[in-house]
Amino acid sequence: VDDGAAAHLEGASAPDLVLAATDGSTVNLSTLHGSCVIYVYPRTGQPGVPLPDGWDAIPGARGCTPQSCSFRDHHGELAALGARVFGLSAQSSDYQREARDRLRLPFELLSDSALALKTALHLPTFNAAGMELYKRLTLVVEEGVIRKVFYPVFPPDRSAEDVLEWLRMHREQG
Repeated sequence: VDDGAAAHLEGASAPDLVLAATDGSTVNLSTLHGSCVIYVYPRTGQPGVPLPDGWDAIPGARGCTPQSCSFRDHHGELAALGARVFGLSAQSSDYQREARDRLRLPFELLSDSALALKTALHLPTFNAAGMELYKRLTLVVEEGVIRKVFYPVFPPDRSAEDVLEWLRMHREQG
């Protein structure tokens, strides 16, 4: 159900915000050129570590790994359309690096443990087990401007396909 929490984002400028990437570099969202897809997700699970209590009962919480794998599986198609992909969560770069390597993601994950993007863009979050986490959404940013927002994202494993469909239509019209 769309609660309207992301309705203000289309047309907004990407903030001047530097985030750590899993390859050890930093990425400034305001200086990204071309088309970028930034899928924002709550958190990826870790093998052998139980999910927070009540996780499955939180709408939109489950599905971070399938969503990441969807972007992995469609990465070539997204790149062919000129789109660069980033995942973003409030988890640490070390945690994300393990997930990137384990899931064999061909793109970087961005760490925003301070929830700076939430503050800059008034992004929706939720609380689970004492953690403030992002609600799942996907941004298509072109030349520093948010052109499309996918929110809510459901089902998460279709996220990359939905973005591809929009990019193809957008390219045909543009």
